[in-house]
Amino acid sequence: MKLNYRQLPIKAHYFFFMAAMGPILPFLPVYGKQLGISALIMGSITAILPILFLIAKPTFGFLVDYFYTWRKTIFIALLAVTSGCFICMYFLPVLPDPVFSDYSFSNVSCDLLPYCKLEDISKPYLCTGVKNAICHWTCIDKNFSVSIQFQALNEEISFSSNSTCLIDKNSTLYCSKHSNCNVICDNLYDSYCLYTSVTFWGFVLLMSLGNIGFNVCNCMSDAICFDILGEDGQMGYGRQRVWGTIGFGISAFLAGYTVDYWSKGEIIKIYTPAFLLVFIFTLIDLFCCKKLDLPVMTGSADILKDIMKLLRLKPIIIFLCFATIAGILDSFMIYFLFWYLEDLAMATNCVREIKLIEGLIVAAETLGGEVIFFLLSGKILKKLGFGYSFTLCFVCYALRLGLISLALNPWWVIPIELFMQGPTYALCYATIVAYASKVAPPGTSATVQGIVAGMDDGCGFAIGSLIGGILYKLFGGVTTLRIFSSIAAITAFIYLILYVLYLKDIIPDTKNNVEWKTPEEAQKKCTVAES
Repeated sequence: MKLNYRQLPIKAHYFFFMAAMGPILPFLPVYGKQLGISALIMGSITAILPILFLIAKPTFGFLVDYFYTWRKTIFIALLAVTSGCFICMYFLPVLPDPVFSDYSFSNVSCDLLPYCKLEDISKPYLCTGVKNAICHWTCIDKNFSVSIQFQALNEEISFSSNSTCLIDKNSTLYCSKHSNCNVICDNLYDSYCLYTSVTFWGFVLLMSLGNIGFNVCNCMSDAICFDILGEDGQMGYGRQRVWGTIGFGISAFLAGYTVDYWSKGEIIKIYTPAFLLVFIFTLIDLFCCKKLDLPVMTGSADILKDIMKLLRLKPIIIFLCFATIAGILDSFMIYFLFWYLEDLAMATNCVREIKLIEGLIVAAETLGGEVIFFLLSGKILKKLGFGYSFTLCFVCYALRLGLISLALNPWWVIPIELFMQGPTYALCYATIVAYASKVAPPGTSATVQGIVAGMDDGCGFAIGSLIGGILYKLFGGVTTLRIFSSIAAITAFIYLILYVLYLKDIIPDTKNNVEWKTPEEAQKKCTVAES
């Protein structure tokens, strides 16, 4: 097999860029949780970010196309800023809070706990990390609730006289006569201290900038990849992008293993090795990007005019609408699959193994399904064309969502994801970006990729997470999965009808070359009838 040395730097970039993101992106929610960020805040951020993607991607795409002679410099600077935002999270101080391994305790007695001093009762309002909570006691002959103050800062909570005291002096009426009770304490969430902390605003800012930077870099990487592959190289995209999947899967596994190893079983995890991996892989990626040999591109005389002409074409509008639907389906899988698995684990007594199952699912998705279908995407597109490939993706989404809703326990989801992640996410992603590259006029590749990506994982993700959350709350996981499965099946049917009756003879063919020409160049190439 002949090695294409010109494509080697873009393969290396995909590998090390995604390897730099693997140690941080999957762990952002739990890292934020350890800093004291609530699930509600985390959900609010992830709901707003796709809207920002919709704005940021076309904007940066336009800048790269407009300053096309500086595109490598802009790209490398954006990569450095993105990783820098994630690395800066490491230096955010952990909010001084008691550490709960669980909010329930067994065989506890409160008759030995001291009363809180008068000056200690007001400490929670000084944001020193001391927390008050209502704890509900279930004893042999009586149930009661008392107010407890926890004073163990960044240490695991235990009901001892050194770290716990009773706020209410009337507590002895209940406590003195009872022992060996089961206790459940309310979640300790202090919104005032959180919202006024450097940790909260630093995390929100850095997470937002980092995620926007990652999504823009991902989009620009695709545009640069297609520039390197050339006009007729769209079918070779998957063979380049697959290295990103491999890098992400390997580095995410390394990060998870090293964080657990360094933490030595402690509840407070030490994320130092994860951030070191981000730093190391980013340095290597920046070196690889310096070696990128970008071809000399013909700049567009008027980028906005060319883009507006493109967006007035009905086939392009139809394509963007269905790309948005693909984003809606994908967002539900990203935001709610693990949520559903946690609920399914509770119902099937698999809670103890659920983190292992989730890790195996990520490995099956990335190192299994995605690798295979990114490699095969070019051949599939050549064989089936854009229309039938897009239809196949929606059919597979319907099958995937339907099968997950039928899973008897979380273990069944592993083989489903192994076989279905490839023909859904990987093939759909390759089809969308290849089509966008095919129809983009010269000098507008980054802008077109930004618009398409903005509709897919910007508008689509925002709509999907909103609708998915509402449906999940109203109908539960199983019904919501089947609703989304039905949406995918209906979408596949509608697109197939549109393709056969209207789009088949209009959209570019993957087997033939499509070449953009100015009217003057086209006149020279074609025979024109004399008037």
